[in-house]
Amino acid sequence: MVETEWQRWLHSQLFEQVPCCIAVIDRQYNIVENNRAFRDVFGEGKGKKCYEIYKGRKDRCPDCMAAHTFADGRPRVNDEVGIDHRGRKANYLVHVSPVIAPDGSVPYVVELSTDVTETKRLQKEYQILFERVPCFVMVLNRDLRVVRANERVREVFGECVGEHCYKILKHRWEKCEDCPAERTFADGQSHSSKHEGTNKHGEKTHYVVNTSPLLTGNHHVAHVIEMALDLTETHRLENELAKEHFLREILIENSMDGVIATQPDGEVLIFNPAAERLLKYRAEDLLKKQPPDTLFPSEFLALKESGKDVCVLPETTMAARDGEKIPVRFTGVALKQGDEFIGSAAFLQDLREIKQLEREKIEAERFAAVGQTVAGLAHGIKNLVTGLEGAMYVFNTGLKKGEQSRIDQGWEMLNRNIEKVSALAKNLLAFSKGRTLKVEWTDPNELVREVVALFHDAARQNGIDLAAELQENIEPAPMEPQGIHECLTNLVSNAIDACKTSDKPRCSIVVRSREEGGSLILEVEDSGCGMDSETRQRIFTNFFTTKGAGGTGLGLLITRRIVQEHGGTISFESIFGKGSLFRIVFPRHLLPQPPEA
Repeated sequence: MVETEWQRWLHSQLFEQVPCCIAVIDRQYNIVENNRAFRDVFGEGKGKKCYEIYKGRKDRCPDCMAAHTFADGRPRVNDEVGIDHRGRKANYLVHVSPVIAPDGSVPYVVELSTDVTETKRLQKEYQILFERVPCFVMVLNRDLRVVRANERVREVFGECVGEHCYKILKHRWEKCEDCPAERTFADGQSHSSKHEGTNKHGEKTHYVVNTSPLLTGNHHVAHVIEMALDLTETHRLENELAKEHFLREILIENSMDGVIATQPDGEVLIFNPAAERLLKYRAEDLLKKQPPDTLFPSEFLALKESGKDVCVLPETTMAARDGEKIPVRFTGVALKQGDEFIGSAAFLQDLREIKQLEREKIEAERFAAVGQTVAGLAHGIKNLVTGLEGAMYVFNTGLKKGEQSRIDQGWEMLNRNIEKVSALAKNLLAFSKGRTLKVEWTDPNELVREVVALFHDAARQNGIDLAAELQENIEPAPMEPQGIHECLTNLVSNAIDACKTSDKPRCSIVVRSREEGGSLILEVEDSGCGMDSETRQRIFTNFFTTKGAGGTGLGLLITRRIVQEHGGTISFESIFGKGSLFRIVFPRHLLPQPPEA
């Protein structure tokens, strides 16, 4: 290509082909020429004001670089923000150069603009990332001084640019013995280590540091970027967790109740000293092993499959290593993390002492009642002797006078008082003597039928309707049939007396049996006279009776003792003038066990 052609291409084609925006502007700020790159970014600008095209303004920019160049003829460079032809924000780097006329004036300026919008966007994103990343980020020079630090560093350690990193992070006056940044400067590799520092408030901080080299073009390590993850909160939580674990271990090891924990596969994880003493196993013989099949109640073993979270047995038995049946209050818990089953735990309260105290209490109540009864027996015997003396007087008078009616009257009085003496003696003997229950598998419904049949005629003769309401298919229960029969007999007899005392033309008595919540329930309900407040308060008081000379006051005491011997409770509801309901509840798991065959 000859020189003139090259020059022609340079002046005509290069203006259009150069990959940056070029605009020629006159002194009235009109764009007199622009190239293709300019038009691609800002649209056609020829004949329009530069501030209109660049920034969408209607007047000249306050600090116009073109105006300064027109004034002093010097070139200028600046970052500008404008609007492209689509109305979007545009960042561009502007070079303003004067076009100098032969007379030294500046009739035009040429503005060369490079679009840096994408670069600025990336710079902003990197800046946001650097500032907002949730860890400490610093750039260090070879003197270990902070060249740049992000927001998290400033927030925790304060302003630090220009300071040594060890002074800022650790309040030291010399370098750390094991400085990861210094090692990175030495070998150009990344290094990591854990450190303990001090924040701007003088509080300890814990963090893990990672250092990486920032290389120049010749692979020289000019700076090191140090990124540190703040572990202060994690360290605090670890310490708290360790304390809680230690405290939990102390509580478990020193608990008076047995504590056993198992893993999901059933292996024993915890077997505390109380469990060792209770069940006579050594912890080392069970830990990380499957427990004996007989160790846990079946309800606890089914906890995982049942989907339940808690298994509570107020009273059950667990087999000790030597086969002894230990009465315990058992609570089993399924351990879950979210919906995942991670194991189970059992808490065992030894009930042997409580059971012994219950037996002693019942025995003490029995002896106390006997003492009170004996104390009042003199008065009762005195009344009976007086009755016997009166009966003898009537009888003897009839003999002397030969009056058969008086003889019969005296004899009847003698028989009646002798029956009272006999009843008093029998009840006192029954209540005072200790005994062993003769337990056997008993059909509760059959007992109810027998008692109702026993009193059927007596009730009918007194105009009382006596009936049984039985729940079908009640399972047999381990009981002493004679004792439970006596309880129901006492209650039905009292109900008949209450109906006889009532002013109602006709009364009724219902004897019920049912199963509810794992308990066997027997009820005797009458529509008789009911009890007033005083009677309700004294109903189980020793030697108290509402039958006058016809009662000993021991019937309900004997009933309550038999019920308690079976692990049950007796309660009542009564409204004066309407009737009474006596309810006996036998939790099946508390019933005495029949002797093994």
